[in-house]
Amino acid sequence: MLNRIGQLTRMLRDNLRELGLDKQIEQAAEAVPDARDRLNYVATMTEQAAERALNAIEAAKPIQQRLQQEASALDERWSQWFGGPLDMDDARRLVNDTRAYLRAVPDETRATNEQLMEIMLAQDFQDLTGQVIKKIMEVVRTIESHLLQVLLENVALDKRRESGEPLLNGPQINPEGRSDVVSDQAQVDDLLASLGF
Repeated sequence: MLNRIGQLTRMLRDNLRELGLDKQIEQAAEAVPDARDRLNYVATMTEQAAERALNAIEAAKPIQQRLQQEASALDERWSQWFGGPLDMDDARRLVNDTRAYLRAVPDETRATNEQLMEIMLAQDFQDLTGQVIKKIMEVVRTIESHLLQVLLENVALDKRRESGEPLLNGPQINPEGRSDVVSDQAQVDDLLASLGF
């Protein structure tokens, strides 16, 4: 059995060399580590963006809670004042606290806006990683194309040897009536399934 596998491997290598596909497969194999590095880059950039966004949210949330609590407390105090008059000292404290709150609001909103900007800037990874993902998809399509070409040409070669047809080199195009050439993804999937993949 091992001897037969060795013979099949040698036959495949010889056929690939004859068809000029060995260089294409070598190029496809070289693209895999590059694609892996690019995917690691995408994962790193995504993780960094998520951390930046979460950190900004953690920084902005207490600011917003403080603004909400202070506004609610002042509103309640003003409601009490409208419900019944306060003495002059309580009214003065209420007015001073309201003015202090209003003076603090711009600083608090500025701090919140800085965190919102940080969240927005953290999303800049999307443009970069989108380009990387598109490049990886091209690599995957190229590898799929080369591997499919190897399968098609070797399956077709075996069929031609059995039928006595001459060897055809080069890419296969699907002239009408040919059943040994695929033309769409469904046929690719069927071919791979028939080969046990």
